[in-house]
Amino acid sequence: MISNLVSLQFDYATKSFEENFETLSSLVKKTPINSLVLAPELCLSGYSFENLEQSAKFSQNVLKELKELSKKRILSLTMTEKIAGKFYNNAKIFFDNKEIYSQAKVKLFELGGEPLYFEGGDEKDIKIVECCGVKIAIIICFELRFIDLWQKIRGADIVLIPAYWGKPRKYQLRALSIAQAIANQCYVLVSNSSDEDMASNSSIINPFGEIKEDDKENILCEKFDKKVIQKMRRYMNIGLK
Repeated sequence: MISNLVSLQFDYATKSFEENFETLSSLVKKTPINSLVLAPELCLSGYSFENLEQSAKFSQNVLKELKELSKKRILSLTMTEKIAGKFYNNAKIFFDNKEIYSQAKVKLFELGGEPLYFEGGDEKDIKIVECCGVKIAIIICFELRFIDLWQKIRGADIVLIPAYWGKPRKYQLRALSIAQAIANQCYVLVSNSSDEDMASNSSIINPFGEIKEDDKENILCEKFDKKVIQKMRRYMNIGLK
C-alpha cells in the first residue's frame, strides 16, 4: 500500500559516484515506509559522458543495495546501463527488494549532446506498471515535452518525472508538469537536480493541479490518496477510470 509520495532533490553532478549513492541512500532511509520515492535523473553519476563505462559498472555494482533500499517502499530513479555494447539512460522501479520495471529513455536531449553517447529506447516499451494496486508510469525529463508520450500513459494514477532540467527552462518544467497532472487527472511526482545550473523545482502535484514545491528542501513528502484521483475523474469525466 502506498501512503506517501516522496520527491528527492539534491546536487550530484560534481560529486563522486560513491558520494551520490551515499546521499541517495541517506535520504531514502529518512522517508516513511510505504512511500513511493522518486530520485532525480542519473542521480548516481550525472551526465558523465567521459566516464560512461565506469558509470555503468557502478550502477551494476549498487543494484543489490538499491533493491535493499526498496524494502517496504517503492524506489524509482534512472541510471546508466550498458546493454549489448550500447549505453542507455534507464529508468528503474524497485519494490520490496526486487527490480520490477525498467524503461529506456526514448527522447534524448540533443542540446545536451545526449544522442552522441546514449542509445534511445523504443516508444512501444513505455508502459503503465501496476504496483500495490496503483498504476505508475514514467516520463524521463525531456520526454515531458512530447504529447504523444502522454497518450501512452493515459490512465496512470501516478506519473513519475525524474529530471535533469536546466534553470533557464524552469517555468516550462513547472507548467508542463502541472498540465500533465490536470490532463491525466493523476498525481505527478517531479524529482529534479539542484545543481547550480539546474532548475530544482521538484514537486508533488495532485489531480486538481495543486502543487507542493520547495527548492530548498532535499525531501518533499505528501500523503497519497487514491480516492482523490477517483473524485477528480468522476467530477470531470473525460473517460478515464
